[in-house]
Amino acid sequence: MTETTPKTTHFGRETIPEGEKSGRVQGVFNSVASKYDIMNDVMSVGIHRLWKDAMMDWLAPRPGQRLLDVAGGTGDISFRFLKRAGHGHATVLDLTEPMLVEGRKRAEAAQMQGSLDWVVGDAMALPFEDNTFDVYTISFGIRNVTRPQEALNEAFRVLKPGGRLMVLEFSQLPDAGLQKLYDLYSFNVIPRMGQLIAGDRDSYQYLVESIRNFPDQETFLNMVRAAGFEQAKYRNLSMGIAALHSGWKL
Repeated sequence: MTETTPKTTHFGRETIPEGEKSGRVQGVFNSVASKYDIMNDVMSVGIHRLWKDAMMDWLAPRPGQRLLDVAGGTGDISFRFLKRAGHGHATVLDLTEPMLVEGRKRAEAAQMQGSLDWVVGDAMALPFEDNTFDVYTISFGIRNVTRPQEALNEAFRVLKPGGRLMVLEFSQLPDAGLQKLYDLYSFNVIPRMGQLIAGDRDSYQYLVESIRNFPDQETFLNMVRAAGFEQAKYRNLSMGIAALHSGWKL
């Protein structure tokens, strides 16, 4: 009887067994949950807010739509979606309960209480029936999923026919010189900020390293198509520091 070699994946610069990744990722976000929103502002100099607004502009939420926001953390995307839609419903799903706890503390959560659900769950095995949601979003989360293709397949499954996928994620700058400058900032400044503001250098070191392991724009576009999505496209934000990928379940 031959032994099978365990499948491996990336955790930052480490190569680890796939079965360990979700627990390690939970550890990172358990650690940073209370400072997550502040660190997002500091790391991106507030630009993440513009990227999320660009996501909503392209998404164009409509009244009555049901959103599933995966790796939704503290609710940023869901709050924006509900404000734009006027009325609708958003389910915030995250693997890490402390992130959801922080989201429920935000003022927007109290204002939108009847339109929001908070669910602990795994992007690769969503606890929802087929054809449930009009929109699926995942913002700066899919690179932390052990098998991103499975998360995209699940997105396709839970969306209704005519439903929309939108992924916001850090990506690759097409200019090698600019990428090098950005890497210098990321690897030298962000972990130090994590230490100063959140008291946690290692978690932010992982987050920077995880960006470098994520597929480039074209490769990820092909993954979106492989999940079954049609009219799949992407838009670069801030010259490619981040990218939006969109697809439709037709």
